[in-house]
Amino acid sequence: RVRVGRADPSVTGNAGMVAVTELLDRLDVIGLLDAATGPIKQRDRGFGPGELLVGMAAAQLAGHDFLVGLDRHRADVAAQALTPVPGLASTTAAGLAKRFTDQQWRATESGLAKVSERMLALLPAERAAALCEGATIDLDTTDVEVYGRKKDGIAYNHQGQRVGRPHVASWAETETVLAADLDCGLDDPRATAEDLLQRALAGLPRRIRRERVRLRADAGYFAGQLARAAHKAGIGFAIGAKRVTTMWRALAGIAETDWRAAIDMPDAQVAVSTYAPADWPPNTRLLIRRVRLTVDQVSPDARSRRRRTLHPDQRALPLAELAHADAIYAYSFIATNLDTSTPDKAAAVEHWYRHRTSVENIFRDSKHGAALRHLPSGNKQVNTAWMWGALLAASIAGWLHQLTGTILGDDLVAGHGVRDGKA
Repeated sequence: RVRVGRADPSVTGNAGMVAVTELLDRLDVIGLLDAATGPIKQRDRGFGPGELLVGMAAAQLAGHDFLVGLDRHRADVAAQALTPVPGLASTTAAGLAKRFTDQQWRATESGLAKVSERMLALLPAERAAALCEGATIDLDTTDVEVYGRKKDGIAYNHQGQRVGRPHVASWAETETVLAADLDCGLDDPRATAEDLLQRALAGLPRRIRRERVRLRADAGYFAGQLARAAHKAGIGFAIGAKRVTTMWRALAGIAETDWRAAIDMPDAQVAVSTYAPADWPPNTRLLIRRVRLTVDQVSPDARSRRRRTLHPDQRALPLAELAHADAIYAYSFIATNLDTSTPDKAAAVEHWYRHRTSVENIFRDSKHGAALRHLPSGNKQVNTAWMWGALLAASIAGWLHQLTGTILGDDLVAGHGVRDGKA
């Protein structure tokens, strides 16, 4: 029997919040964020900066999409007994967010670094040692479309969408956030990538061996400035290269016998060219991957993403002529200073670089598990707080996965969800 009646305030659909609250207490997330950012008010009363960001994260994890969701979360009597920051209203949250300075947003990253240190200290010794052997920093951006004409810090992107653009550096092995900025649709991530990298390096636990830290970034970051910054910091890098004329010229120097099978990718091969862009570190090499396609895998639209990966000579052909080609290949280029001296090492670097999409898991979790699919305010400071709430929610999932997952040797093999065990 199903009976419809008055809502029972002693029941909540967000009982899982108790696990989030316990995790945040164990890691002292609020205290560490408060200590790092410092006060945002003259009087020491009410909510602090750590409670603001954690409160926003909790409301988003409870399924609320906009600032008013804080009020709905507040009205859930049973959930308020479980949530890490009870009583936070939307108007209070917006007012507090507007008090943040740019320096305090940067200090938030220092607080998260302390949380990562604490998480590492709570891990089993074998898992902690495996994480400390090295780390991968992923850089990427994601666009968040908005519709308000007067929103601060928003601009049209090249697709004609009015967007804010979170620019994020993540720790790939834990899928947690190290550093982030909220840019607009006009901002080129290459302009601030060097600064973001330095902040991400500062956010890694001190126990991690610096000489084993590596950077991954897609072709949107193809610039010598970022490569030189990584080289100066003493870390390895692999950065996607744009398919410009010099890349095709380098491809022409690869013999057919130079290609070797890629790892875990059917019909894919890898080769290495000694070509390096002029302003890049001298030990840079060009790693090239080609994937054999059938004609039905190629779109007739010249603007399609896959068609743009073809060699220019094949890209210009209509499908009827392309079908008669001996082979159709899609090409990708990666500029790297990592060891590619043997075919096996080159294939291993390409396989590792291919997993740079782990940062997209953070974006997916932040947008669909939290609420980064919106920037709900006309004020950039409030939207920055909302962004950090969403990124913090994704990091909470990462910390929880590390601390509760099943460990086999050095590997985390199962947890409480479906994506490699991660919710």
